[in-house]
Amino acid sequence: MTVQLSRRSFLGSLGALALPTLVPGSALGLNGAVAPSNRLVMGGIGLGNRGRGVLGSWGLPEKDIQFVAICDVRKDRREGVKNMVDNHYGNKDCAAYIDVRELLARKDIDCVYIATGDRWHAPMSVLAMRAGKDVYCEKPSAMTVREGQAVVATARKYARVYQAGLQRLSEPNFIVCNELVRLGRLGEVKKVYAHLYFGTPLYLQRTWLPAQPEPPKDVVDWDKWLGPCAWRPYNAEYLSRWPHFYDFGTSIIGDWCSHTYAQCHDALGMETTSPVYYPCMHMAEPNGMALRFANGQEMIAEQRGWRGTCGVRYVGSEGWVSCADGYTRPDVSRPSLLADYNKILSDYCLRTGYSTENHMRQFFNSVKTRQKTVANPVLMHRSMTSTHCANIAQWLGRDMRWDPVKEQFIDDPEANRMLARTPRPGWEII
Repeated sequence: MTVQLSRRSFLGSLGALALPTLVPGSALGLNGAVAPSNRLVMGGIGLGNRGRGVLGSWGLPEKDIQFVAICDVRKDRREGVKNMVDNHYGNKDCAAYIDVRELLARKDIDCVYIATGDRWHAPMSVLAMRAGKDVYCEKPSAMTVREGQAVVATARKYARVYQAGLQRLSEPNFIVCNELVRLGRLGEVKKVYAHLYFGTPLYLQRTWLPAQPEPPKDVVDWDKWLGPCAWRPYNAEYLSRWPHFYDFGTSIIGDWCSHTYAQCHDALGMETTSPVYYPCMHMAEPNGMALRFANGQEMIAEQRGWRGTCGVRYVGSEGWVSCADGYTRPDVSRPSLLADYNKILSDYCLRTGYSTENHMRQFFNSVKTRQKTVANPVLMHRSMTSTHCANIAQWLGRDMRWDPVKEQFIDDPEANRMLARTPRPGWEII
């Protein structure tokens, strides 16, 4: 093919070659900056108090991350995140959206951080992965068993990296606890204990609050706030107390045990399955609720026994280990279990390819390498299934038996109908 080039164009091209090109050092990765080719571009969806805290501590400080956009249906939170990001970078570049479809349509965004209310976690993760984005999503990452299945299937279909916000899976103390089980240091482990703290109720409200005047859509877009949930009239109390309502929350079991059950599943090597037996405790605070896996191992929800929150305790034939938030080192039955604490951590990193950096940093590393995350979709789904089935047993008031292969209750049609929630017409995302 012959290309015609005018004299002016030809001389112009010579001029371009003759003049030196001035490239800023930041574009080349000089002076401590990260070159754009090595940088991940990130957006945020629904970042309230938790989301802003995580973004400010784990997201913005990373030099290879550029946060460029926030989507939130609440104006106060939308503007709050934009101001925080703009102040961090010293510019006014952070875009702000009400409609998530506008954010997800941006081709420059590689990954998103989702910290909406529970009702939006799985649907938003599915929408983001369909749009080609990798996802870091806060817990509890699914409201139902069917939602968890959808997240797993979508991540596989679109080859997306997904990390659930189960940050203790990346914290050294908890890693060592789980490694002592995996390495056989505790002998045969028959019972593991998961901390259960009652901040929100087990039996959630199913009534509506009185209707209030709906605010302008740019202040709170009520329709988008509800999303797939059943419609109800606006009441400002929902904006802060939504975890107390069945349509929006997963009870304290889903909220709290999403962390602690995931730890136990990970330690026991139960990433791809769930317990087969769920007892009804016939009490508002089911202390001692013992779920049982097919091999006889029990995962017991306990309110007491730790000096901090989100604790786990593993008891074996040759010793025990316990850890919770705020521990300097895990508690153990004998000091020798922690004699090689640092080696346990280094061997873990060498074997798995993970580090002991913060949980979001682990996500960024996996986005770059495409390595499976430590809080991957399957572990998230199976441990969340444990919480959903435990909830259903309490709500229906009877013991339940579960088939983890078919992913359904055995001989209980009523319980199986609770494995999914019908989306509002027009919001059929999953």
